[in-house]
Amino acid sequence: MIETRFKIAMLVVVAIFASFPIMGILRGTTLPPIGPDLPEAPAVDAQTAGADESPIEEAAVGIPAGPFIRGTIAGGFDEQPVKSIHLDAYTIGTYEVTNHHYAAFVAATNHRKAGPPSRYAKNMTRMRGINQPVVYVSWDDAEAYCRWKGKRLPTEAEWEKAMRGGDKRLWPWGNEVDPLASNWAVAKDGYEVAAPVGSFKRDVSPFGVVDGAGNVIEWVADWYGEGAYRDPVDKNPKGPEFGTFRVLRGGGYTTSGTDVRVTSRNKMVPDFRDETIGFRCAVSGVQNEGFTQAVKGGKSHKKSK
Repeated sequence: MIETRFKIAMLVVVAIFASFPIMGILRGTTLPPIGPDLPEAPAVDAQTAGADESPIEEAAVGIPAGPFIRGTIAGGFDEQPVKSIHLDAYTIGTYEVTNHHYAAFVAATNHRKAGPPSRYAKNMTRMRGINQPVVYVSWDDAEAYCRWKGKRLPTEAEWEKAMRGGDKRLWPWGNEVDPLASNWAVAKDGYEVAAPVGSFKRDVSPFGVVDGAGNVIEWVADWYGEGAYRDPVDKNPKGPEFGTFRVLRGGGYTTSGTDVRVTSRNKMVPDFRDETIGFRCAVSGVQNEGFTQAVKGGKSHKKSK
């Protein structure tokens, strides 16, 4: 009898813990409280704001070969040591992949759609605009899309260089916090969910890559290693060979505090999907026609065809 009661009690405990993720999905993402003295921008409905717009064309920025400074002493243990890292030339998406372009991938490949049925996540109904970033995709979903496009996910180092440039800045716009510069959770910036890509004109890196500090958090290629920056490799690092978690970079519309720094590192199991996580693609070299080619000074020009 005691053994039976123990088994029943254990089943109840397991059921309670198993219900937590489901409860979170049903409840949706809750934003942190807004400070009373922070500025506000006019509220915008992110989905309907671009309802009459055409889909934003895919664009990419060519990042030249050369070194950049990775990491910061202003961050956590896993953002150190600060080190000069050399990367070969590569091209990275100017924007996070949008719903419009991901839908084309699903239609062409019969890959699973992004997101759960709308009734299971209250914010998803407000995040299906054609120019909003696609969300609720796993690492494998993101990697499959990039592969279909003949590309790949950027490495963690490539993502940081593209967002940071060559002057060790902590945010795409510089080293000073600006509550309204990106779509994050510290101020009422006008958007309660992810905005159409490119909506925040200050959230642009020296190379011209947008939405690094806000909008949605992004999958990158690497497995996460807390001590990865202590690896002696200083050219084209690709992170650990295996692991439990994949790296997430950048801030999202629910992000607050120092996590908005473009040096900040996050991690998650690769099959996790959430309404705050998206991605962008990259490709080795600068072989694409018609992309914007960045130069060492951080400015850019159109490559001639």
